Amino acid sequence: MQRLTKIRILHTMLANNMGITKVTLKVTNPAYPKKFIKDEFLVDSGVAYTVLPQKYVKELNLKPSFKRSFLLADGRSVERQIGNAIVEFQGQEVASPVALGKKDDSLLLGTLTLEGLGFVLDPFSRKLYPAKLML
Repeated sequence: MQRLTKIRILHTMLANNMGITKVTLKVTNPAYPKKFIKDEFLVDSGVAYTVLPQKYVKELNLKPSFKRSFLLADGRSVERQIGNAIVEFQGQEVASPVALGKKDDSLLLGTLTLEGLGFVLDPFSRKLYPAKLML
Protein backbone atom coordinates (compact mmCIF):
# COMPACT_ATOMS: atom_id res chain seq x y z
CA MET A 1 0.00 0.00 0.00
CA GLN A 2 1.36 3.42 -0.89
CA ARG A 3 2.29 5.87 1.87
CA LEU A 4 -0.29 8.47 0.75
CA THR A 5 -3.06 5.85 0.83
CA LYS A 6 -2.04 4.85 4.36
CA ILE A 7 -2.16 8.49 5.45
CA ARG A 8 -5.65 8.92 3.94
CA ILE A 9 -6.88 5.75 5.67
CA LEU A 10 -5.46 6.96 8.99
CA HIS A 11 -7.08 10.38 8.51
CA THR A 12 -10.44 8.71 7.79
CA MET A 13 -10.10 6.53 10.89
CA LEU A 14 -9.28 9.56 13.03
CA ALA A 15 -12.11 11.61 11.58
CA ASN A 16 -14.60 8.89 12.54
CA ASN A 17 -13.16 8.49 16.05
CA MET A 18 -15.33 9.65 18.96
CA GLY A 19 -12.24 11.24 20.58
CA ILE A 20 -11.94 13.88 17.86
CA THR A 21 -13.18 17.37 18.72
CA LYS A 22 -14.89 19.47 16.08
CA VAL A 23 -16.41 22.93 16.46
CA THR A 24 -18.37 25.25 14.19
CA LEU A 25 -16.56 28.50 13.44
CA LYS A 26 -17.51 31.59 11.50
CA VAL A 27 -14.54 33.05 9.60
CA THR A 28 -14.70 36.55 8.12
CA ASN A 29 -12.39 38.61 5.95
CA PRO A 30 -11.54 41.70 8.05
CA ALA A 31 -11.31 43.83 4.88
CA TYR A 32 -14.75 42.66 3.65
CA PRO A 33 -16.94 41.95 6.73
CA LYS A 34 -19.83 40.71 4.55
CA LYS A 35 -17.65 37.86 3.25
CA PHE A 36 -17.75 34.98 5.70
CA ILE A 37 -17.99 31.20 5.88
CA LYS A 38 -19.32 28.89 8.58
CA ASP A 39 -18.05 25.34 8.82
CA GLU A 40 -16.93 22.57 11.14
CA PHE A 41 -13.24 22.67 12.12
CA LEU A 42 -11.15 19.94 13.70
CA VAL A 43 -9.56 21.19 16.93
CA ASP A 44 -5.88 20.27 16.69
CA SER A 45 -3.85 21.16 19.78
CA GLY A 46 -0.67 20.25 17.90
CA VAL A 47 -1.18 22.92 15.23
CA ALA A 48 -0.25 26.57 15.77
CA TYR A 49 -2.21 28.18 12.92
CA THR A 50 -5.85 27.75 11.97
CA VAL A 51 -5.94 26.32 8.42
CA LEU A 52 -8.42 27.29 5.71
CA PRO A 53 -8.54 25.21 2.51
CA GLN A 54 -8.00 26.99 -0.80
CA LYS A 55 -11.73 27.13 -1.68
CA TYR A 56 -12.42 29.24 1.43
CA VAL A 57 -9.33 31.40 0.91
CA LYS A 58 -10.69 32.27 -2.55
CA GLU A 59 -14.29 32.66 -1.36
CA LEU A 60 -13.22 35.05 1.41
CA ASN A 61 -10.66 36.78 -0.82
CA LEU A 62 -8.00 36.51 1.90
CA LYS A 63 -4.60 37.96 1.03
CA PRO A 64 -1.22 36.65 2.23
CA SER A 65 0.99 38.72 4.53
CA PHE A 66 3.98 36.38 4.73
CA LYS A 67 5.05 32.75 4.26
CA ARG A 68 5.94 30.10 6.88
CA SER A 69 7.44 26.61 6.71
CA PHE A 70 5.75 23.85 8.70
CA LEU A 71 6.89 20.40 9.74
CA LEU A 72 4.18 17.75 9.34
CA ALA A 73 3.68 14.72 11.58
CA ASP A 74 5.14 12.43 8.90
CA GLY A 75 8.37 14.49 8.79
CA ARG A 76 7.66 16.37 5.55
CA SER A 77 8.07 20.12 5.36
CA VAL A 78 5.51 22.33 3.61
CA GLU A 79 5.15 26.06 3.08
CA ARG A 80 1.93 28.02 3.43
CA GLN A 81 1.08 31.69 3.06
CA ILE A 82 -0.24 33.35 6.23
CA GLY A 83 -3.09 35.85 6.16
CA ASN A 84 -5.48 37.38 8.66
CA ALA A 85 -9.11 36.62 9.45
CA ILE A 86 -11.74 37.25 12.08
CA VAL A 87 -12.72 33.97 13.75
CA GLU A 88 -15.91 33.63 15.80
CA PHE A 89 -16.81 30.85 18.24
CA GLN A 90 -19.76 30.88 20.64
CA GLY A 91 -20.36 34.58 20.14
CA GLN A 92 -16.74 35.60 20.75
CA GLU A 93 -14.55 36.78 17.91
CA VAL A 94 -10.86 37.43 17.53
CA ALA A 95 -8.50 38.61 14.80
CA SER A 96 -6.16 35.73 14.07
CA PRO A 97 -3.40 34.75 11.68
CA VAL A 98 -4.50 31.83 9.49
CA ALA A 99 -2.67 29.49 7.14
CA LEU A 100 -3.97 29.98 3.61
CA GLY A 101 -4.25 26.35 2.65
CA LYS A 102 -4.14 24.43 -0.57
CA LYS A 103 -6.92 22.44 -2.22
CA ASP A 104 -6.74 19.30 -0.05
CA ASP A 105 -5.83 20.95 3.26
CA SER A 106 -8.22 20.23 6.13
CA LEU A 107 -10.16 22.76 8.18
CA LEU A 108 -8.15 22.98 11.41
CA LEU A 109 -8.55 25.18 14.47
CA GLY A 110 -5.04 25.92 15.74
CA THR A 111 -3.82 26.98 19.17
CA LEU A 112 -3.12 30.63 18.28
CA THR A 113 -6.78 31.17 17.43
CA LEU A 114 -8.03 28.94 20.25
CA GLU A 115 -6.00 30.82 22.86
CA GLY A 116 -6.97 34.18 21.32
CA LEU A 117 -10.61 33.23 21.79
CA GLY A 118 -9.84 32.38 25.41
CA PHE A 119 -10.51 28.64 25.25
CA VAL A 120 -8.51 25.51 26.00
CA LEU A 121 -8.99 21.90 24.93
CA ASP A 122 -9.46 19.43 27.77
CA PRO A 123 -7.51 16.39 26.49
CA PHE A 124 -9.55 13.96 28.62
CA SER A 125 -13.10 15.06 27.82
CA ARG A 126 -12.11 16.42 24.36
CA LYS A 127 -14.24 19.53 25.03
CA LEU A 128 -13.39 23.23 24.90
CA TYR A 129 -13.55 25.23 28.10
CA PRO A 130 -12.93 28.88 28.91
CA ALA A 131 -9.26 29.32 29.78
CA LYS A 132 -8.03 30.77 33.05
CA LEU A 133 -6.04 33.62 31.58
CA MET A 134 -3.27 35.73 33.02
CA LEU A 135 -2.22 39.18 31.83
